[in-house]
Amino acid sequence: MNTQYEIGVIGAGNAAEGIVHGILRNSVLFDDRMIAGDPSPERRGVFADRFNIAVTADNRELVENSYILILAVKPQQFDAACSAFADLVREDHLIVSIMAGVSCASIEAKFPDVSPRVVRAMPNLPVHVGAGMAGVCRGKYAKEVDLLRAQRIFDAGGRSLVFEDEAQMDAVTAISGSGPAYFYYFVEALTAAGEDAGLTRQQADLLAKQACFGAARMMLESGEPPATLRKKVMSPGGTTEAALESMTENKVFDHIKAGAVAAWRRSQALGK
Repeated sequence: MNTQYEIGVIGAGNAAEGIVHGILRNSVLFDDRMIAGDPSPERRGVFADRFNIAVTADNRELVENSYILILAVKPQQFDAACSAFADLVREDHLIVSIMAGVSCASIEAKFPDVSPRVVRAMPNLPVHVGAGMAGVCRGKYAKEVDLLRAQRIFDAGGRSLVFEDEAQMDAVTAISGSGPAYFYYFVEALTAAGEDAGLTRQQADLLAKQACFGAARMMLESGEPPATLRKKVMSPGGTTEAALESMTENKVFDHIKAGAVAAWRRSQALGK
């Protein structure tokens, strides 16, 4: 069936905004081949003004006229959102979900009249600047080409990694999806420490951000493990050793690990 739009985005929130930005910035599609749906006039206005794409408050219109459907609503809104257009989903639709904790099987069950081709993905916030990471896996009816189409969407905003076992997607959510927030929290702490040590807020902020940016880039470009790079910074009896001894004594490593595990368990709970 011919459709007016290649991609229809259901839910014009912050995550969807980053995904659309990547698609258009890398010319995966032109703006006239996309539509976004959202009940909020403000969010529709953001997508219309920033990206010059079609917008609608009617998801039924969007589904009828789109080929790839990106489900970008909150998990708690999943049932209501899908029920509103379930009868319009076709065999030729590709459904790409970025909802945390919602399994491919749960999505497939919402469209019993067809064999819905579902790809589940978990992107993260740095997609906004082309440095995102997304884990992707396919459902029961999705084909290999569907997975490749989904990867093309997320690779436009950074990188993607395929998972054969969907059970791993909860861990992807905890480590990569939520991961940037842990990193920002760490930068906040570094900045506060800089202020306590006599730096201005502006000085501490820049130093902390650039240090973390450089460290992340070095990990990616050198290919060396973080533990190896950490040892290269640390000299016996030096300042770094003093900091890490304090962090070890205060179980910082264990607390960060426990926080990520809590996110993993929450993702599992959302899918029940």
